[in-house]
Amino acid sequence: MYCKHFGLDSKPFTITPDPRFLFLSDRHREALAHLLYGVGEGGGFVQLTGEVGTGKTTLCRALLEQLPETVNVALILNPKLNGLELVATVCDELKIEYPRDTHSLKVLVDHLNHHLLQSHAAGRRTILIIDEAQNLSIEVLEQIRLLTNLETTQAKLLQIILIGQPELQTLLARTELRQLAQRITARYHLGELNRDETLAYVTHRLRVSGGHADLFTSGAIDEVRRLSAGIPRLINVLCDRALLGAYVEDKRRIDRSILRRAADEVLPEVHAGTGDGARSWPWMAGIAVLGLAAVWLFLGRGVLDVGLPNAQQNLVSTNAAPAVVAPVAEATANTGADAGTDLGPMPAPAAASRADAATLPPPDTLADDALPAAAVGLDERLTTAVDESADLRAWNGLFTLWNATLYLEDDLQPCAQAFKQGLSCLARSGNWTQLRSFDRPAVLEMIASDGRRVPVLLRGLQDDQAIIELGGEVSRVPLDEIDAHWHGQFTLLWRPPVGSETLRLGARGEDVRWLRDLLDRILPQARSAETLAALPGPNGVDVFDAALAERVRQFQSQHALEPDGVVGALTLIHLNSADPTSGGPRLSAN
Repeated sequence: MYCKHFGLDSKPFTITPDPRFLFLSDRHREALAHLLYGVGEGGGFVQLTGEVGTGKTTLCRALLEQLPETVNVALILNPKLNGLELVATVCDELKIEYPRDTHSLKVLVDHLNHHLLQSHAAGRRTILIIDEAQNLSIEVLEQIRLLTNLETTQAKLLQIILIGQPELQTLLARTELRQLAQRITARYHLGELNRDETLAYVTHRLRVSGGHADLFTSGAIDEVRRLSAGIPRLINVLCDRALLGAYVEDKRRIDRSILRRAADEVLPEVHAGTGDGARSWPWMAGIAVLGLAAVWLFLGRGVLDVGLPNAQQNLVSTNAAPAVVAPVAEATANTGADAGTDLGPMPAPAAASRADAATLPPPDTLADDALPAAAVGLDERLTTAVDESADLRAWNGLFTLWNATLYLEDDLQPCAQAFKQGLSCLARSGNWTQLRSFDRPAVLEMIASDGRRVPVLLRGLQDDQAIIELGGEVSRVPLDEIDAHWHGQFTLLWRPPVGSETLRLGARGEDVRWLRDLLDRILPQARSAETLAALPGPNGVDVFDAALAERVRQFQSQHALEPDGVVGALTLIHLNSADPTSGGPRLSAN
């Protein structure tokens, strides 16, 4: 109806999935990276959560498109099944033949195991993706966990991706599911889009549809973000109705007033603030009642659930003052039943981690005998540290070590905030050897005795002991004591020395020159006749040639990386750690 009016080739804000409109914000890309990493590790569980309409299905589609052809995928969209029905559905998805009249779970699992063994022998991997996983019963989740016990002596035969709403996090935090929670190798919570991401999202859809990026005024974009809470599905509904309203009024751009009237029609529970039913567009009475009902039923009551995001996941404080670090009590004031609990203040960048903790020397000058002795054991400390401030304390401590700032009033995830300050995140599942190789402080995801996750800041490594910060206290803890509560998940920050582009054979520019200079310093070449002949000419120092690729492979082999000669993220961070001039905090310095 309005496409010709605005010069559009098609409607830009349909709520039906269309691969043409695929938009991955920084958060979506970060989430996709977590999923791809988890899939690459093989075995165990990967968890993706997010509010209704935040793009979980979009991410799932993007993941499926990037999986190699050697991966078999079973996709379950309706998880309201019992254990027998679920295993039968997995067999159906993988086209496994089994007796259709069987009521034996063992028969189904035996057929599934046989198929998985055959696939593994043929060099193929199998992934089970379960959408709406928050609807799974505890009994079915336990059955799913048992499926990950299907393995050879060297590898798990089945990897499982659980996708669901935030209730999935609460479900998996239950004590009876702690064994499953401990097998999660990668997890990510997909937050809402911020204002800049909302603008990019709207602009992207308009351009794909052949429209102009400035069709919505800056004020209109502000209203889109406010009224939709940054949820893509609601953005689509709101913008589509705004375009229709502007068309009826014969306007060429959408402003705040049009957005508010559109919200009154399609998002009445948001209370757009017009407060005057007479201002509704007269043509609304002519819209088919069934059409409006369909939109309403599609949205359901999800509009009421927009609310404040979980503080542990998004580190957002809508009530926080515009200070660098606000008190944790403010940051979590509206997040749950414990809202009134006095959690104590968050540490300022140069201050102690807790108001009642002893003042600590700066991290770089922390002497061995200056470390306060832990008053209680690690197990008890983890249990008492489980609160809504645990994530905030750990991430704030990591940012402080990098002389960076974690802004609680910013609705960006910590990794996105780090990116804005010239830092990058690396989330992995590994071991102490890898952490020593990276040589950067990290947030370890540890598990308390009751099964709940507790982020702990790793500040240093010395022989068989780690220097950690937990609950505002810095102390030295034996590695084997940490191993009892840590299953390898960690996230670290690092400062990329060059651009984010992957460097490979044929690349040109200053990044290649930097790479060559760094390898000259950390990986000296023997000046034989052969190596001299392979050196670049006077105009070739900024060209990634075969000789440079060979040196990259040599460096990769020395650091237990895949020697492919390509400088990707892992190789780059190892180069960064090997560069003595790169700066930043080091695990080995404490």
